[in-house]
Amino acid sequence: MLSGDDRHPRWERALPAAVRRARRYAAVHGRRPPQLRPGTFTEKLNWRITWDRRELLAPTCDKLAMKEAALRLAPALVRVPRTYWAGTDVAELAGVDLPDRWVLKANHSCARVLFDEGPADPDRLAAATAGWLGDRYWRKSEEWAYRRARPLLLVEERIGGDDGHPSDLKVVVTDGVPRLVGVHTDRRDGLRIRLHSPDWEPLPWSWGYPAGPEAPPPERLLELLAAAAAIGRDFDMLRVDCYEADGELWFGELTPYPGAGLCRLEPGLDAWLGEHWRLPRTGWRRLLPRGGAQPAPHPVQLGVRAVGHQFGVERPLGPPSGADPEVAA
Repeated sequence: MLSGDDRHPRWERALPAAVRRARRYAAVHGRRPPQLRPGTFTEKLNWRITWDRRELLAPTCDKLAMKEAALRLAPALVRVPRTYWAGTDVAELAGVDLPDRWVLKANHSCARVLFDEGPADPDRLAAATAGWLGDRYWRKSEEWAYRRARPLLLVEERIGGDDGHPSDLKVVVTDGVPRLVGVHTDRRDGLRIRLHSPDWEPLPWSWGYPAGPEAPPPERLLELLAAAAAIGRDFDMLRVDCYEADGELWFGELTPYPGAGLCRLEPGLDAWLGEHWRLPRTGWRRLLPRGGAQPAPHPVQLGVRAVGHQFGVERPLGPPSGADPEVAA
């Protein structure tokens, strides 16, 4: 039985975090995660969640910090929704001039979202968001960067028209190179995901969800890839999420832990993405011997380099600082 906002039974909370995390991984994937030489994408996600405590990752689950990063790193490529208010007391919204349509979110959590219109009703909002500030979301899957996010609420510009939420365009970036674009649709009726290469060729795998409808490439695909490369250039792996609405590209959020490493990726996808993610030599991984060949470049890398050059964000395709050149088996 769970108690309060804790995400584990009392007996399990007595276990070390690494053991709790390994149990979660094994329950989903049917095997224990390797700790010494993780090889697949989900294994490396598990390693990051369990052991990686670099300050580089600390702001990546703080929504206000994400927006600041997008403004700083890709200002000419992507629009960032305007923040109208941030704080801990929604009563302050009585004095805030809000647009006709807006959204309220928790800065330090996931799936804490409330869509609203017109002037704020503080009493109703206080009831709707009760418990949000005290939510220790990081305990759900042991995602450390959520623990570093500031416990705040924020109100921001709402993107998209009245016909619904625009499709999510989620770009997985490793070593500064966009590897795939996931189009996430139909969240309210059941999430669907269709995967594409950066040059919009369909990929033959699933991310553990039914495939979404086929769709033409986004109008601003080049800007999407360049923005993702610019924002993710200092990370060994980062997912950059955007939206396209009314012909404009909008920043959504970042995640260093896609699906908390608990989505059942098809084996081919899990292996392929794992090959293209070189973990950093940090902590005890510095003791591992160097060696092994770098993964073969994917054909779309040349296109990504050209895209980056077009928008002034060209970057070598080598590993980021501190990355391990070895491909774990």
